[in-house]
Amino acid sequence: MMEEELSINVTIADRRYPMRINRSEEEKIRKAAKIINERLLQYQQRYSGKDSQDCLAMSTLQFVMQMMEVMDQSNSDPAMKQIEELNKQLVRYLETI
Repeated sequence: MMEEELSINVTIADRRYPMRINRSEEEKIRKAAKIINERLLQYQQRYSGKDSQDCLAMSTLQFVMQMMEVMDQSNSDPAMKQIEELNKQLVRYLETI
């Protein structure tokens, strides 16, 4: 069964972005936009002479670095590797039925 799609508008850095999303993703997307805007505001306050593009670039760099740390931690966890392998096996099995 297909999920119901929803049209929403998300504002990031004072720009409005219309999106069509699955209804189940709405809360995550809105929360992500809020976090981005909060981080952007922190950079704008810290570096008042920089434009929004510079602050967005720095925010993006910080988010990606955090994501890479999480990925490194999960890759070093043996239990996570087992879960990933089991997930791959499950996907292969489901593709056969």
